[in-house]
Amino acid sequence: MDFGGGDEIRFERVGKAGIVTLTRPQALNAVTHRMVGALARALDAWEADPETAVVLIRGEGRAFSAGGDIQHIYEAGRAGRPPVDFFADEYRLNARIARFAKPYLALIDGIVMGGGVGVSFHGSHRVMTENGRFAMPEVGIGFFPDVGASHILPALGDSFGMYLGLTGERIGSGDAVACGLATHAIAAADQAAFTDRLAATGNPDEALRPFSQAVPRETGAPVLAAIAWHFGRDTLDGVIESLEHAARDEAFAARTLATMRLRSPTSLHVAFRQITAGRGLAMDDCMRMEFRILNRMLAGHDFYEGIRAAIIDKDRKPAWRPARLDAVAKADIDAYFAPLGEKELVL
Repeated sequence: MDFGGGDEIRFERVGKAGIVTLTRPQALNAVTHRMVGALARALDAWEADPETAVVLIRGEGRAFSAGGDIQHIYEAGRAGRPPVDFFADEYRLNARIARFAKPYLALIDGIVMGGGVGVSFHGSHRVMTENGRFAMPEVGIGFFPDVGASHILPALGDSFGMYLGLTGERIGSGDAVACGLATHAIAAADQAAFTDRLAATGNPDEALRPFSQAVPRETGAPVLAAIAWHFGRDTLDGVIESLEHAARDEAFAARTLATMRLRSPTSLHVAFRQITAGRGLAMDDCMRMEFRILNRMLAGHDFYEGIRAAIIDKDRKPAWRPARLDAVAKADIDAYFAPLGEKELVL
């Protein structure tokens, strides 16, 4: 089936299932504008098709999807053509998946970050293997947890989502299932058999029954309690002060504080406010808020500096502006969330 994705994304109808495969393994299945458009068209077609009962999305190779094509974004932005249209279509797709009328199942075998999260974790079923690793590491490149993270992360409970958003830490399938990010875990060796059963039945719950397994949580109770304590503060300053107070005696606090001090101060402020605001917003409103932030990020400094340091020059030494958390003005953060007028995201 061809929905205009070229060799970047493959679409198949197998039995009762529409199967999507991300086919850029050499780029860890980084999401492109072409892939976004093709997937949106496929969902429109399959939602209207009575023969398609369920949609499955998966990745080819060792990653589900490591995010968006940030080198292309960097180059376009530096050339004076920030790819706002790509993000607008990506965010529309994220919202589209969240309201898709049929079961939408993501099979996560490998890393899933950024844009990969956007095309997977808004679906009805999020299935991870033991190889699955989830992260939203955007604050480390001067960006913010987007693609609907402001809808996903606040729902995790005990401030676990705030912790993931402010640190960019990776978690495995045990943590993902326990916190509600993933709905099921299966063995990597069972993926083919599960997919065959899904295509035959068209019913994800029935197909998952023989393969779903209990998985232990990777993060222990003491660290979970520390996360809830430190990251449950009402302000970012409160989070930092709590970690600083405990850092001399608590290894987790010391390690986490050191991690956060490497992140963009502006990104940390934006992410804290975004995740806090997302608790009271519907998915579509979260996407509109994120689009406002996105437009300001693409016109700023830290995003391009973060990509330069991580991807272009690879010196791992970003020069953030401002360089300190206490140097970020509230008015500057307010500006990221200000309405866009006629440029608001239309869903």
